[in-house]
Amino acid sequence: MNQYIEETKKGLVHTYNRFPVVLEKGEGVYLYDTDGKKYLDFAAGIAVCGLGYGNQELNQALKAQIDCLTHTSNLYYNTACGRAATALRRISGMDRVFFTNSGAEAIEGALKAARKYAWKKGTGRYEFIAMEHSFHGRSIGAVSVTGSEAYRTPFEPLLPGVKFAEFNNLDSVKAQLTDKTCGIILEALQGEGGINRGTQEFMEGIRKLCDQEGILMICDEIQCGMGRTGEMFAWQSYGTKPDIMAMAKAIGSGLPVGAFAMTEAVAEYSLEPGDHGTTYGGNPLACAAVAKTVEIFEREEIVSHVRETGAYLTERLGKLAAETDEILDCRGIGLIQGMKMKRPVGEIIHAALEKGLLVISARDNVLRLLPPLIIEKEHIDEMIEKLKSVL
Repeated sequence: MNQYIEETKKGLVHTYNRFPVVLEKGEGVYLYDTDGKKYLDFAAGIAVCGLGYGNQELNQALKAQIDCLTHTSNLYYNTACGRAATALRRISGMDRVFFTNSGAEAIEGALKAARKYAWKKGTGRYEFIAMEHSFHGRSIGAVSVTGSEAYRTPFEPLLPGVKFAEFNNLDSVKAQLTDKTCGIILEALQGEGGINRGTQEFMEGIRKLCDQEGILMICDEIQCGMGRTGEMFAWQSYGTKPDIMAMAKAIGSGLPVGAFAMTEAVAEYSLEPGDHGTTYGGNPLACAAVAKTVEIFEREEIVSHVRETGAYLTERLGKLAAETDEILDCRGIGLIQGMKMKRPVGEIIHAALEKGLLVISARDNVLRLLPPLIIEKEHIDEMIEKLKSVL
C-alpha cells in the first residue's frame, strides 16, 4: 500500500491532505482497502454515497446507460436528462433545473441566475449576503460567498458585493441589507462550518425578508439535502421554499453531478440561451444515476428510514457524551451529526481509522458523522463502540 501511495503522490498536485489508506472496493456501508482491511463508513464520501456501495439496481441502470449513450453535449435533448429533471422537480418542488458537474458549479449557476434576475428586473442590484462559517465550494464565485477567511484570503480580490452576516441572527442579516442586495445565500444546516442548524425563526425570517425586499433566497442543499436531515431537502422542514436551490453530492450516488433549480417566477426573468452553459451538464450517464437514485429513495422510503435511524443516532451520541468529558456538545439532525470536542479532532479521526471507522471533521474541533443513509441501528452501535474505544 505504501508504495502505491508514494507512486500516486508523484503524479498529483498536493491540494488534499489524504489519509494513508488506499480504498479498493465497497459493499453496503463498508469499505475495504488494498490490504483487505474493513472500514465502517461514517463519511459516505462527504455525504455523497447515500445508497452506500454496490447497490445492484443502481449499478445495472448505469451499465445499461453506458451501453446506450454516455454523452451528447448540451446541444441536444437526451432521455436520461429528461427523467432526472422530472425526478428533481418532483422531490424539490422547484420548476426549472439546470444540470452541472459539481456542487461548486451549481453555486456558480445560482449566483449568475440571481444577478441576471436583478438585471432583467432593472433593479441595479448585484450584492449578496452570505453567512459566516458557511461553505459553498472552491471556485472563485463559490469561495466569494464562503464565510471563512481561511478559504477566501489567498485568492482575493474575489467577487465584489458580498457581505457576511451571523448565522441564526436575523438582525445581523438586516444590518447587511442595502438597496443593492439581490440575494441571500445560506445552508439550512451548515455542514463544513460545524454542523450548525438554522432555527425556525431565522429561516422564516430570511424568507419574509426576501419577500418584503424583492430579493431572492438561495438555499445550498449540496450537503444537507437529499434525505440527510430526515426531509428530502433541509429547507422543507421549515416550510421556507427558496427561489433558487443548489444540489449535488447524494443526488447522483457517487457519480459527479450537481444541479441548480429555480421557481418559474425566477426563471421568467433569469437565464436565457447563451447566458450559462456546460459541455458535460445533463450528461446521460450522470443523469441516469440521478433518476435511478430518486426512484430508489422514493420506493424504499429512505427519508423515513433516516428519521428513524437519525433519532437512534442522536440518542446514542447523547449517551456517549454523558459517559465522557471529551464531548462538549452534540448537534445535528437525521444522519448529519456532529460532536464538538475539547480538542482538535485530527488525532481522533486517525485513531478511528486504525480501528476501522471512517469519520471526518467539521472545523478543527467538531467530529462530523455522515454515514450512508441506508445504515441500520446495528451499524450505529458498532460505530459507537469503535468511537468509545478511541475516546
